[in-house]
Amino acid sequence: MGTQVMGLTYFKRYRMQLDLRRPQPAFGDLPAGYTVRPWDEACLQGHVEAKYRAFSEEMDALVFPSLSSREGCLRLMREISARREFVPQATWLLQYRGSPDARPIPCGTIQGIRIDPLNGSVQNVGIAPEHRGRGLGTYLLGRSLAGFRHAGVRWVQLEVTARNQAAHRLYRRLGFRRIKVVYKTAQVAFA
Repeated sequence: MGTQVMGLTYFKRYRMQLDLRRPQPAFGDLPAGYTVRPWDEACLQGHVEAKYRAFSEEMDALVFPSLSSREGCLRLMREISARREFVPQATWLLQYRGSPDARPIPCGTIQGIRIDPLNGSVQNVGIAPEHRGRGLGTYLLGRSLAGFRHAGVRWVQLEVTARNQAAHRLYRRLGFRRIKVVYKTAQVAFA
């Protein structure tokens, strides 16, 4: 039986920025069976479930422990959506319906907040693992960026853990540029 020791570790993260005044690439269409819902209070639990499914088993749950439980995801969604700086137009829920009579299943989420009148920040873009690789993250990000633009935001930032190379590649492909390297400390268990 091994002993676990808690210790601090540092996660390297990239802060990235996109100029919304520049022409944006096409973000494509949703595959069959997928729909998106704009933000409204009635879809809060859908965002919670999508966030939990997207992050609970990922490295980001170590960096941000609230992502490791449904209760933490609920607290986080309530905090984000209650902020005065919350941008509902940049907040979307992705759902999948396997057949026309099936109940929609939350499988992706993205939220937006304002940093100041001209700058916005993407929060927690996530796709459940079994739905990745279909262009859904690109589509959600496109909807969010259009919402920011509609709200008068000119620049959008996000942060990504450096080891999440797939997300980093996606953001670069969509025109985000690295503007800063930051380090986030987190408590982790070591064997």
